[in-house]
Amino acid sequence: MSVKAKKHLGQHFLTDKNIAEKIVKSLHHTGQYNTVLEVGPGMGILSDFLLKETAYETYLVDVDTESYLFLKNKYPHLEDRLINGDFLALNFEKLFPGKLAVIGNFPYNISSQILFKILGHRDQVAEVVGMFQKEVAERCAEKPGSKEYGILSVFLQAYYKVEYLFTVKAGVFNPPPKVLSAVIRLTRNETNMLDCDEKLFWQVVKAGFNQRRKTLRNALSAVISKEQMGDDPLLDLRAERLSVEDFVRLTNLVKRYQLSVTSDSNRP
Repeated sequence: MSVKAKKHLGQHFLTDKNIAEKIVKSLHHTGQYNTVLEVGPGMGILSDFLLKETAYETYLVDVDTESYLFLKNKYPHLEDRLINGDFLALNFEKLFPGKLAVIGNFPYNISSQILFKILGHRDQVAEVVGMFQKEVAERCAEKPGSKEYGILSVFLQAYYKVEYLFTVKAGVFNPPPKVLSAVIRLTRNETNMLDCDEKLFWQVVKAGFNQRRKTLRNALSAVISKEQMGDDPLLDLRAERLSVEDFVRLTNLVKRYQLSVTSDSNRP
């Protein structure tokens, strides 16, 4: 019995056991968590190593009912730790009371959504090891100054150490994807809260990169009027040149500008 890969789910099943073992062994086992959640296990090539070589409480979640039934037959002992559902809709607080790691050969068609889901639960997710399309993996790990550096790079690197581990060729998948793949590792850093208004930080980063060819003075005009921006040199740069720390400083500048506008408007 096997599971047929479904195009609409973005399924490309890994077939190389050596790579599967390498992915599982890329977990740091930092001691911060005792639960591992695998996303999109398919026929269980990663799961075999997770269940055999780690002492963690392992959960598997797959939206594909065919995969779920295959895995239910293969791992009957998992019982309610095998979930037939959408990772993006999981209630982390209800299912996983403590910290956890997330691992998987992630469906490429929702890889960015998966990462934003993880960011939304960054206080729970201590580590991530995952297979992505190579371009997405590079974007996650990219440093300031390149065209690949973007919104996802900044948000992930604000809360995680991001490491590009290795590249994976198309021939080790069934069916082979039309792109190269890569494995990255995210390790939660010590930042509990950014030193700025975090909601505004997200707005500033998005505004900067949504018009990345413009300087930040022009790109941020939707957040604060150019007349109120002042002359900080950061404003004369493009978003791709700024580090996480620069964006934090820029967010604090914008906040001060906003507060000064509010203060001026309240004067009699």
